[in-house]
Parts: sequence; structure tokens; C-alpha cells
Amino acid sequence: MIDRRSFVLAASAVLAVPGKLSFGSNAPGTDGRRLPDTQPFSTTGKQVRVYTTADQTAHRISPTDTLSFKAVGQPKETQICVFVDPTRQFQDFLGIGGALTDASAETFALLPKDKQSEFLSAYFDDKHGIGYKLARTNIHSCDFSSGSYTYVTEGDKQLKSFSLDHDQKYRIPFIKQALAATGGKLNIFASPWSPPAFMKDNNDMLHGGTLKPEFYQPWATYYAKFIKAYQNEGIPIWGISIQNEPMATQRWESCIYSAEQERDFLKNYLGPTLKREGLGDKKIIAWDHNRDLIYQRASTILADPQAAKFVWGIGYHWYEPWSGGAQMFDNVRLVHETFPDKHLIFTEGCVDSFDPQKIGEWKFGEQYGRSMINDFNNGTVGWTDWNILLDEKGGPNHVANYCFAPVHANTKTGELTYLSSYYYIGHFSKFIQPGAKRIASSPSRSQLLSTAFLNPDGTVAVVVMNPTERAASYWLWLSGNAAEANSLPHSIQTLVF
Repeated sequence: MIDRRSFVLAASAVLAVPGKLSFGSNAPGTDGRRLPDTQPFSTTGKQVRVYTTADQTAHRISPTDTLSFKAVGQPKETQICVFVDPTRQFQDFLGIGGALTDASAETFALLPKDKQSEFLSAYFDDKHGIGYKLARTNIHSCDFSSGSYTYVTEGDKQLKSFSLDHDQKYRIPFIKQALAATGGKLNIFASPWSPPAFMKDNNDMLHGGTLKPEFYQPWATYYAKFIKAYQNEGIPIWGISIQNEPMATQRWESCIYSAEQERDFLKNYLGPTLKREGLGDKKIIAWDHNRDLIYQRASTILADPQAAKFVWGIGYHWYEPWSGGAQMFDNVRLVHETFPDKHLIFTEGCVDSFDPQKIGEWKFGEQYGRSMINDFNNGTVGWTDWNILLDEKGGPNHVANYCFAPVHANTKTGELTYLSSYYYIGHFSKFIQPGAKRIASSPSRSQLLSTAFLNPDGTVAVVVMNPTERAASYWLWLSGNAAEANSLPHSIQTLVF
């Protein structure tokens, strides 16, 4: 039996031996390091504004308190603290947003004009809403479309018939209004669910299948045509992902790529094509599937220098519990640590299996809060929800794959319902500014979860979530100064100072 003191001495001896322990050149060397020009952060004269959302209350991103710092020094073990250190800085923050799908656009079009204005303000206005700055959309149809369609006629290998006529009715006008509501400050990326049927070995846009090798080039050209066509409509496309969920054979639009197939399509066709077409500045996101296989996919693609040079980042979803397990946040951290020069971006997540009787369940918001805190703390730069709006049935969806969204519209009455997930997302998107730096944040009790960011304007935003049934009084602690706050049961707070 080895006692605690002996263990510490033995461990120290190992660490003292040169070459005994090595993290390699890909260790996160700059993450958390105090940079030479980092100025000490002073709490002098600062007040903490507290915004709260809590179950069994009327608080919905509501201002609930104003706190002051005081000198407290070393906290006791009995004092719950959230320790924050603005001098220890990590990844840059890109933004938070949701998907502007056909389903969202079609539902939005059925709303009365005043409700359309309310909706746009609720999501995209910095002051009156939650300030979305990131958006995803689909390249032709996905399951959240009223039917399958492409931008070319079936069999058109030369893509001469390419047209956005389908999108002109609902999706393009919807995206233009969302873009205008942000003042043009909306980074939009696009994802395909499947190539046209004639390009696939199963001759079907649905049910998986793979892209035929002879169509690698036409399919790569299709992305370029989409980007240029949308940009001609006044909708700039910030980036693309290569394929939505490339390992899932779905009853809706889907297409399978092994890691090697995705790598080779990217390095030999998609990357060079975008560069040749003057679109080399577009961000390319690989994987775009769950956290479970994320390391295998990232390591296979990024091990190839010719493929890696085209990759801006690795996208991922949260559906890995389909197998009966839990969300695998450590896999995100491992990719960040192994490939610190590439970005991580959450590209899709929703609560599935729509049931109107469950629309008020608080756990939906907590699912979002837990994922966002863990994802950001593990190196993620941006976080994109799935459908931004759905109807009273959880659609439209042409294969009846109905899901929840943070906002639902009753298309018969025109009423909007805001779910707990909308408010939980807002505790991040409303207060964390693009360009912010994640900073060190550490709760002293597992009852609380937290993440924190230093904004470009010098303010700090700390998100604290309490998913338990117990209230907690805690200290927001910085360099020996602290402000005492109160966390309600099943609540989330943002503290800004």
C-alpha cells in the first residue's frame, strides 16, 4: 500500500527526469498560458450584472441582481466558488446560431407580419433578442424540407440546368431577412445531405449510398455553383461542410463517406475546385457528424498534408447517445489537443421525437446548457443549433422525422412558443461577443457548471449552470476578490462585469 505522501514524492521524481514524460509538439502549448502582454485584470470599481433563467420562476434571461467585489482572500473549503482567471486565455469565440432550413423558412412564411418581426428580433437582435451571429443552411433538400429536390434536372452531368428556383419561394427570402436583422453580420455555412440520385451508387438521394467516383468532379463543382449562386442573391456564404453525417444511412437524404473517401474527395476535388473558382477563402468543415467517431475522422484526414491544408475545422453533432451511452465531450478535447491549429465547431443538435405534450420540459434547456459549457471548455469556437423554427407538429419534414426547436410556431393561430432551450442558448449568445477569448473558469462543486469569456470590449461573461434541485450560494472569485451570488435550482445565469 502506498500512502498519499509517498505517491506525491514518486510522481515528482518521475516529472523531474528529463525525457521521462513528453506531451509532444501537438500539446496545447498556448492554451491557458499567461501571454507576455496580458494585463492584470482588476475588479476595482466593477459591478457584476446577473441575468437568470430558472425553472418554476418567471426569470427568462432576466436581470436579477447587481453584485460588488470585495477582498476575501483564500476561500474556505465550505465556501462554494467559481474561480475565474482572465489572464489565462484559450480559443477565440466565433459565434452561436442555428439552422435556416426549408422547414424553418416555410413555417416563418405562414406567420403574421408582426410575429415574423418578433421572431427575427428574438433571435438576431443584440439588444432585444439573443444575438445570433452564426447560421447553417442546406444545399438542396434535407429531411427538414417538404420534399426531395436538387438544383439540376436528373441526369444533368454538366450541371447546365443549375438553378435556385426552388429556394426563391421560401428559403432565400427568409435568409435575407435574417441577414438584414443582424446588419449583415451573420456567418452562414452550408451543408449537403446527399448528391443528386444519378451521382450515387444506389440511384437514390435517400437511404445512404455513396458518391460514384466519376461524379467526384461534378459534385465538387456543384458546391462552387451553390456558393456563387447564393452570393449573387446577396447571401454571402462563409463556409461549407463536406457532408452531413457521412456515416449514417438514413431514411432521408444521406450519403456515406469513409474517412479515406472524404479525405480524397476533399484534397483531389473539392478543395482544388473551390480554389480554382476563386472561392479559396471559404471555410471547409470536415466530419459534421457525432462526437463518437470524431477523433478517427479528424486524425485520418489531417494526417494527410494535402487534405489538411484545405480544412478550416472539424464539425460535430451531439447524437452519439443513440447507442445508449452518454455525450462524449472528452473526444472533442482530444481532437483540440491533438490538432490545436484546426477549429472545432458544433454544427447540429436538437431534441428529437417531437411530442407536443413535452414542449415545456425544462430538461431540454439543460441539455443545451450542459453541452455548450462542455463543448466550449473543450476548445470549440462556434456552436450551431439545428432548426431555428418549426411548426406545431415539429416539422415540416418529408419523412416524418419530427423534432423540437427552441421556438415553435402554431401556423393556425400564428402564436410563437419559446422553449427553455431558447433561453439557455441565449445565456451564451447574448453576452459572448465574436472575437472573445475563453478564459479559465473552475467551479469548486460539481453542483455547478461554468465557462467564461473575455469580450473584445473588455467585459467578462461568466455562465454558471445549476442542473440540480438544490439552490446554491457561491462566490465569483478573481485574484482574492469575490462577489457573492445565488443560484436557484434548475437555473442558468450569466454574470457580466
